[in-house]
Amino acid sequence: MSEETRGHGIHEYRFEDDGRIPNNPGLPLLVYPGALEKSERNPSRCKEKLAGNGWGGAWVNGVFPYHHYHSTSHEVLCVVGGSASIAFGGPEGEVVEVEAGDVVVIPAGVGHKNGGSSGDFSVVGAYPNGQESYDLRTGAEGERPEVLENIRNVTLPKADPLHGRRGPLVELWSA
Repeated sequence: MSEETRGHGIHEYRFEDDGRIPNNPGLPLLVYPGALEKSERNPSRCKEKLAGNGWGGAWVNGVFPYHHYHSTSHEVLCVVGGSASIAFGGPEGEVVEVEAGDVVVIPAGVGHKNGGSSGDFSVVGAYPNGQESYDLRTGAEGERPEVLENIRNVTLPKADPLHGRRGPLVELWSA
């Protein structure tokens, strides 16, 4: 279930390990509705903003149409075009509707899948500096216990992808 977070206008989602998708035992997924100004929806400008706040390895594309997660890095998705229904937390998780201007910060281990999107759906994705060499996991047999150990060892980002060192992510994830 979503919970609006302490006046930030950010929504938190927590997911349990479902036996296939581990999710994250300590960190919530964060959704920042309408967080990008129109000018920041330009992929180049968005990448610059993320890089300025210590998030690198940026790319522009969509979201894979199958459940997957990253055990070695956190990820930010900045919706720069269109809209989509993204399933977070695995098959038993929650579908979140996102649209241009929304930003989602996905903790290591949290599953995500594009469940349907508009033809113009596009995101800028990035990772905290030092975590750009992410893995791609699908919940296949044999992934555990390695991925559980990986998730435990992923360090917290030094800054919020949009607001820097004093941003809400820093507060929410260190609480």
